[in-house]
Amino acid sequence: MRAQYVVGIDEAGRGPVAGPLVVGAVLARVETPIEHEYFAKGIRDSKKLTVGKRENLFSWIRKNDELRHVVSMVGPRVVDREGIAAATATAISRALRRVIPGECGKEEVLVLLDGGLRAPAAFINQATIIRGDEKEPLIALASVVAKVSRDHKMRTLSFQHPEYGFDGHKGYGTREHYKAIRRFGLCDSHRKSFLTRIS
Repeated sequence: MRAQYVVGIDEAGRGPVAGPLVVGAVLARVETPIEHEYFAKGIRDSKKLTVGKRENLFSWIRKNDELRHVVSMVGPRVVDREGIAAATATAISRALRRVIPGECGKEEVLVLLDGGLRAPAAFINQATIIRGDEKEPLIALASVVAKVSRDHKMRTLSFQHPEYGFDGHKGYGTREHYKAIRRFGLCDSHRKSFLTRIS
C-alpha cells in the first residue's frame, strides 16, 4: 500500500546529565509541500539557528494546518531506570502513536528518522537518515520541535531549581553545572545514572 503520510522524527537531550529526553514528530500528507524561508538556502541543522529563528519556526509549525506535530518527553527517572536507548525507543513509540491519525494504518505511513534512531518494527516503511535534519524537511522541523520544547522545559526547571542554572547550559555537563552539583547535590531533574562519578 502506498504511503499516505510522512512523519519526521528527531530528538533532543540524549547527552545532557539533567532534564528530559525529548522526541519531536511532524506529520504531513505525502503530497503536502513543505515551504518556508528556512529552507530557501537548503536545510540546516536547527541547532545552528539562533534562538529567535527557532522560536519563529516553531510558531509557524504550530499554526500550519497542513502539519501535525507532537512532543514526547521522557523524564530523568525513566532514563535512569530503562537506559537512554530504551527511553529513546519509548519516546519515539509514544510520539508516533500520538501524531498518526487514528484511522491510519502503520503501513500507510513513511517514517523518516534522524541519525541512529529507529521506529518500532511494525512501521515497515521507515528510513534512518544520517544527518537527516539537514536533508529532509520534516526531520528538520521535528528537530526544531524537539529542541525548542526541551529548551522551554529547561527554563521551567530553572525556576524550580535556580541554583543549577538550567536555563543557561540546558542540563549539559558544563564546568559551571558540575560546580553547582558539587555544592548543592543532585535534584530530581538530574540523571543519576549519568553522574555516578561526581564527587
